[in-house]
Amino acid sequence: MTGIAAADVIVELEATIAGSSLERCVRMLRRIVELLVAGNGRLQEPHVDLLDEVLVRLIARIAPSTLVELSTALADLRAAPKKTLRRLASCEDAAIAVPVLRQSPALSPGDLMELAASSSERHLLAIADRREIENGLTDVLLQRGSSKVCLALIGNPAARFSDAGYSMLIGKAEQDDEITKALALRPGTRDMVVRALLSASPRPATGTKADARPCAFSGATTSSEMPVTVKRLCETEYAAARPEIVSLNRAGKLNDSTVNRFVIRSEIANLYTALSVLSGAPVEVVEHVMAEPDCEGLVMACRASRLNWQTTLAILNSRGPRLSLSERERAQELFEKLHLSTSQWSVRWGEISAGADDRTAKSRASR
Repeated sequence: MTGIAAADVIVELEATIAGSSLERCVRMLRRIVELLVAGNGRLQEPHVDLLDEVLVRLIARIAPSTLVELSTALADLRAAPKKTLRRLASCEDAAIAVPVLRQSPALSPGDLMELAASSSERHLLAIADRREIENGLTDVLLQRGSSKVCLALIGNPAARFSDAGYSMLIGKAEQDDEITKALALRPGTRDMVVRALLSASPRPATGTKADARPCAFSGATTSSEMPVTVKRLCETEYAAARPEIVSLNRAGKLNDSTVNRFVIRSEIANLYTALSVLSGAPVEVVEHVMAEPDCEGLVMACRASRLNWQTTLAILNSRGPRLSLSERERAQELFEKLHLSTSQWSVRWGEISAGADDRTAKSRASR
């Protein structure tokens, strides 16, 4: 459609809108939508602005069901009438606002931040589902949104998080296990954020068994005064896990971030196999040091696996209730000492592993 034809339609619509019946207003609205859709990307800005003025006048007289139709039709347009879009996006009726909030590329980050600052939960969820979300907008959504909004943002690969945004999420994660798990498992989450999640202080217990959080492994405690029991897996479970772990190791992807995710997901076979592959010890040794009341062997295994302290702490805490402050300090002191005496502990770990290999071979030969 040419610019002259478009102008003729606009003049006709503006001349007849005053005093028109509801039915006629609906017909005019649909003609404008058809014009915008047909000329998307080809209509000049002055023509779109004129159509915008007509639409703003029309929508005040249109029923909600028709406005939902209008919002859906305009949501994908790049050359869209901006005043009309903002009017639709700010509508209290979420059914009208959601299509534009979720999809419209014509809404600027400033528009969206202004809308997010005063909108309802359903409006915020729609914005959190957009194809591109700048970190400034993410900050506003995190400040105002509930856990559902946070989880929606974490689940949206297009959402960008600032340092302040990550800090807000870490704070919210302290009270919400779902946010902790979703953020730790989200591809692209910074390693320092994952470490902060895994090393966060435990939430206060309420004193009832029903409120106790389940452990990642079937162990009871990490106290040096009581034994730790961990679930032993069968050989078929380790055999199933090993090809993927070996492949990740060969690709250079079997690292702290990957092991952290095994802990978060409670993937026992993957965690034990990863420690076995990284440390060069049989998986039976890993099982043994995981079950030892004293954490020295497990810290040594993590050191031999070239894991950092935060990952080591996450593995220690995964055996049951988190370490007490004194236990944590002793474990960290040992971890740092091992770092300073690499040759000594490497030899000792090699002896432990070799001894376990011999014991395993003899056990299998006797079956």
